[in-house]
Amino acid sequence: MVPTTALTAAAALFVLGAHADGLYTKKSPVLQVTGLDYDRLIANSNYTSIVEFYAPWCGHCKSLKPAFEAAAKSLAGLAKVAAVNCDDEMNKPFCGKMGVQGFPTLKIVRPGKKPGKPTVEDYQGQRGAKAIVDAVKDKIPNNVKRVTDKNLNEWLQEKNETAKAILFSDKGAISATLRTLAIDFAGLIPIAQIRKSEAEAVSTFGVENFPTLVLLPGGSADSIVFNGKMEKEALVKFLSQVSPPNPDCPPPKAKKSKAKKDGKKESKPSSKSSKASASQKPAEASPAAASETIEEPVKPSASPDANIKDEDTPEPIVIPVEEAKPTIPVLAQASELQASCLNSKGKICILAILPKDEQTEAVTSALESLALIHNKHRPGSLFPFVAVTATNPLATSILAELSLGSADEVHLVATNAKRGWYKKYSGEGFGIVAVEKWVDDIRMGEGKKEKLPDSLVAEEEEKVEVKEEPVAEDPVQIEIEEILDDTPEHSEL
Repeated sequence: MVPTTALTAAAALFVLGAHADGLYTKKSPVLQVTGLDYDRLIANSNYTSIVEFYAPWCGHCKSLKPAFEAAAKSLAGLAKVAAVNCDDEMNKPFCGKMGVQGFPTLKIVRPGKKPGKPTVEDYQGQRGAKAIVDAVKDKIPNNVKRVTDKNLNEWLQEKNETAKAILFSDKGAISATLRTLAIDFAGLIPIAQIRKSEAEAVSTFGVENFPTLVLLPGGSADSIVFNGKMEKEALVKFLSQVSPPNPDCPPPKAKKSKAKKDGKKESKPSSKSSKASASQKPAEASPAAASETIEEPVKPSASPDANIKDEDTPEPIVIPVEEAKPTIPVLAQASELQASCLNSKGKICILAILPKDEQTEAVTSALESLALIHNKHRPGSLFPFVAVTATNPLATSILAELSLGSADEVHLVATNAKRGWYKKYSGEGFGIVAVEKWVDDIRMGEGKKEKLPDSLVAEEEEKVEVKEEPVAEDPVQIEIEEILDDTPEHSEL
């Protein structure tokens, strides 16, 4: 069990941090969001966002800050990079509603089919700036039409009175910049991409350089060629000569003015006049253009905030109230371990190699810590944690091949059979704080990894389909998606 003193200290830290300042300053490129304005700035936005839920005292949150701010600068104008301080009393109910159980938690929010009903998914990738940027770009919706010589005339004839824009490119992938440009002008200016290999279309518009953006004003045969740098702000300005872009998100509600002390009542504007005044407000062209979203990127200060606690401060762990104690699977058969973790397609697994005497304090502490940590996360969002008994035929091989040490002690090791690496636990004791830090390092791809011997990895057997007489429809077996998958890169304009 976790010592009472540790729980008391954790609770004290949580209370003391209730009013702590956030990690990100007003000059940070990261948009600071609260539970009150999340719906307006994120859920109702036209753009894809990545939101960090953090606590200022969290050591991993502090470590993530430089990469997150770098990602915000790279994604300016393309997507929103936001953060919510869950240590703020005002935000705690909202963070709970969002299913936040540990820090930092990153979630990617994409616009849904219905306004205000976005798709929210946990980000489980690497915590470096490039990995975050690539993952967010991959989630930006694509409203760009791929046009070829065969369907060019058909596309041009659609809504002929409407202006259109065409990017002629020597690349096949549609960049994140062009996809966000299509979002800015969705319903206003249809945007297409034509490859250099479409000779007839290239010849028709007299394009010689790639990339080239051409604007076709509605009802006019004269096209306008963009001659500036292929940057988001300049491209928006170029297309705005035909139509202003869509607003990013609803404007904030105006504060109600208080009645004057002399008893005179202010006249209330009619609903019609209110709508008229709202329509005259300038549109927010992109995530970077909104004053309440992302400010001009500046170099982050190297000086730590005086109100932030030392990184060595233990992080509080939320432990379920006297419910059935969580456990992790115990594997006594080699086939079970190979099927779960040690096969050629096996992803990250945490293995607790147990000694013959499973009643020791170290075994109890290790298993309780692992179970509590795994239970904190949403089901299916974290890699498997399993205990391997000493009677499992593979236990001895694992101890020997990985040089883990004595068979009379409990050992923790992370494996990734598909990528061929393992990482030992080298913390002091098996307390929940130390074990969770090790697990978080694995989640974030930190620390040195060693090569997993091929002798421990079994080839996954091919599944043979057996035809049987139909009796009733069997339920479909759904495969669990890969937790850490390579994020495809997108070429820019």
